[in-house]
Amino acid sequence: MQLLVSPGSIDEARRSVAADIIDVKKPSEGSLGANFPWVIREVKSFAQKPVSAAIGDFTYKPGGASLAAYGAACAGADYIKIGLAFDGVTRVSDMIAVVVKAVKDEFPEKKVVIAAYSDYKRMGTISPYEMAPIAAGLGADVAMVDTGIKDGTSTFEFMNEADLSSFTARNADLGLKTAVAGSLRFEDITALKRINPDIIGVRGMVCGGDRNATIKEELIMTALAMIR
Repeated sequence: MQLLVSPGSIDEARRSVAADIIDVKKPSEGSLGANFPWVIREVKSFAQKPVSAAIGDFTYKPGGASLAAYGAACAGADYIKIGLAFDGVTRVSDMIAVVVKAVKDEFPEKKVVIAAYSDYKRMGTISPYEMAPIAAGLGADVAMVDTGIKDGTSTFEFMNEADLSSFTARNADLGLKTAVAGSLRFEDITALKRINPDIIGVRGMVCGGDRNATIKEELIMTALAMIR
């Protein structure tokens, strides 16, 4: 299980280098808010770890999503991550297909992460369970679950341990890796180790509980020690 930490600035990224994956995002622009390409490029220049880049919580805009995905890949991201903030199997299929094509046609070694939301019912978006087989069939690499509405409510309040274990196992059968995020707390790590997703994504946990605060290196080290 790898620890993905989501800094919102170059300074925070420098304090996140102990993490297994450094995930560049802009928290002020949403759950998977996109940061600037020059920030991705700068983080890639000093990180000795894989760099992930969120490209946004997208409504159905395949052109914009594919261009954003390509831009993040060109800027140096190893993982390109999109959130699907809409519903409809056909539209979701269209969106995933163009994002995968935008990245993989030129950068086949890069990983595409498709995120759906644990709080999909209150958001009116596609469920992680529906999203994952579509993502697998269209060549994505990672199925992610996150919270879309950042009000401090954890993914564990929408999907329990059994749900997340089933999601993780099903993804493995589909040939996908699994990432779990969404206001995770230190006290969730014991359950997460039993669930054993490939990646856990955190920000608030390593900011002292408030995702709008600043990442603290010592909290990253605490999380890593608990995971290991």
